[in-house]
Amino acid sequence: MANASPRMVLLTLWLLVFSSASQIMIIGPILPRIGEELGVETSLLGMLMTAYAVALALFALLTGPISDRVGRRRVLLVGSSMMSLALLFHALATDFPSLLVLRALAGAAGGVLSGASVAFIGDYFPSDRRGWANGWIMSGLAAGQILAIPLGTLLAEHLGFRAPFLAFALTMMLTTFMVWRVIPRLAPASDVGLSVRGALAGYVGLLRQPSVAAASAAFVFIFLSISLFVVYLPAWLETSLGFASASIAGLYFLGGVANVLAGPRAGRLSDRIGRKRVIIASSFGIAVAMLATPFLASALWTVYGLFFTLMALFASRASPFQALLTELVASDQRGSLMSLTTAIGQVGFGLGGAVAGVSYASYGFFANAVLAAVSALATAILVWRYLPEPRLEEPSKPDPCAPLRTQDALCGPCPEAGHMPRDLQDACARRAASRIEGDDQLSPSNS
Repeated sequence: MANASPRMVLLTLWLLVFSSASQIMIIGPILPRIGEELGVETSLLGMLMTAYAVALALFALLTGPISDRVGRRRVLLVGSSMMSLALLFHALATDFPSLLVLRALAGAAGGVLSGASVAFIGDYFPSDRRGWANGWIMSGLAAGQILAIPLGTLLAEHLGFRAPFLAFALTMMLTTFMVWRVIPRLAPASDVGLSVRGALAGYVGLLRQPSVAAASAAFVFIFLSISLFVVYLPAWLETSLGFASASIAGLYFLGGVANVLAGPRAGRLSDRIGRKRVIIASSFGIAVAMLATPFLASALWTVYGLFFTLMALFASRASPFQALLTELVASDQRGSLMSLTTAIGQVGFGLGGAVAGVSYASYGFFANAVLAAVSALATAILVWRYLPEPRLEEPSKPDPCAPLRTQDALCGPCPEAGHMPRDLQDACARRAASRIEGDDQLSPSNS
């Protein structure tokens, strides 16, 4: 759909983020239900995150160069179709190994989607609007927390852990249809032939750039801190503070509200003052909130306040970081870069899920919070020391001599109706005369 409006493109990508993020985030709140229904030890449940992350990393690396060469739209169609099927197949999970396989399949679909979706934002929106666009699109994650995660938690409580995945399969099927109908066919960013050796060489070349290497390392610590903290938070709240499923649902609802409020505002702020300032400040705030949680989480209202703050800071870091990534390389490498950083980030996410299980079982949630805070601080240091601040383009200014809109003459204060200040009319007349003179000099009769 070549003439799709930017708002419809935003809506489609928003729904993509909503659906794909919700099916990941629901794992944490329903982890106790999965353990109960399948008879799995608590320390092993984190492997569900690891299986998803490893598959996502591998497929993100494979599809990044492909999206640069065949176009983002095709890759988004394939990925959303794969995710729809993978989520539908969760109804067939009868034991822990089969659920691990299905989470890996969903991760593979997520890998196809991840790099292409972010790269499309960089291709479609100008530099001075990317922070804003990323903020709105990433608010789909917040909407998932507000609507999908609370409802999914309650569905799992009453209908079993498979029910939320089937619900997200329906929203992903709608996403697939909208990608087909709305996302425009943009010219491929690169016309170089595809090969495994060429793809590997491209990734190696990217990692040799100091800024890309630093961004990849920062992604590892971002995802490591998130998985270390969030995966076992609901289990800790249930066992230590007696939270019921309804309280967990309310927690994610409130976190989603924080995400909606903070994400777009942080994106616009980074468009004005720079990406790095917002990312670094948010990372320090995240570390403080994580360290404070085990000490201050003594009642429902304190837990809700801390989680609201933490989710607002997560959103404030995500939007400018995504925008910064799209500005590190040229458009013909953007898909590869997004896939590379996503894949490397998923290494951190998978590692965090595995470590979180062992740490939680051995030392409790306090150890998870400390490790997560250290990872958040490492993110801030990497961004501060090694990532460049991209020069933001000034928003284009309209030509005062250009017609503002098509209309009948003398029906309003527009240039084509003659309603301009005298000095502006004279300037436009001189410009028009110079253009006519230039055209006369280039005409065949004067050659």
